[in-house]
Amino acid sequence: MGKKAKDKQYWLLKTEPGEWSWEDQAANGGATKWDGVRNRQAQNNLKAMSLDDLCFFYHSGQKSRRIVGVVTVTREWYQDAEVGGGAVDVRAVGEMRRPVELEELKRDEGLRKGGFQLLKQPRLSVVPVLPEVWERICEMGGGYEGDGREVSRDGEAE
Repeated sequence: MGKKAKDKQYWLLKTEPGEWSWEDQAANGGATKWDGVRNRQAQNNLKAMSLDDLCFFYHSGQKSRRIVGVVTVTREWYQDAEVGGGAVDVRAVGEMRRPVELEELKRDEGLRKGGFQLLKQPRLSVVPVLPEVWERICEMGGGYEGDGREVSRDGEAE
């Protein structure tokens, strides 16, 4: 028997827009290494990522707490002497059709009860996202560019 294919996993990556924004990601050809994670639990989450896993790109900070895009893992965890730690490489998949604000996430009863780690551990910079939570957030934001969904003329995902 062959090796069983691992199911795709979903994640959320937080960044201060002043340090690395969605615009920076796009301007960098859509690719970058995700590094600088010091918290052990967040590092363990990075280490658990696999190729092609999808991650929400979340702007943190005082002015802009929201999910703005989606990236995919293009290189699994590796040691990076340049930054004195480890990293994963990610590439932009697409911008959310409508950013999903933190306050909107907090108001959604299904997310509050559904085990969304961002709401349980808000200070953690890398959190897993359950598939049903991923789907709900994509629904809230109308999906993201590159998700394969058709968008009508009024901007609604079909």
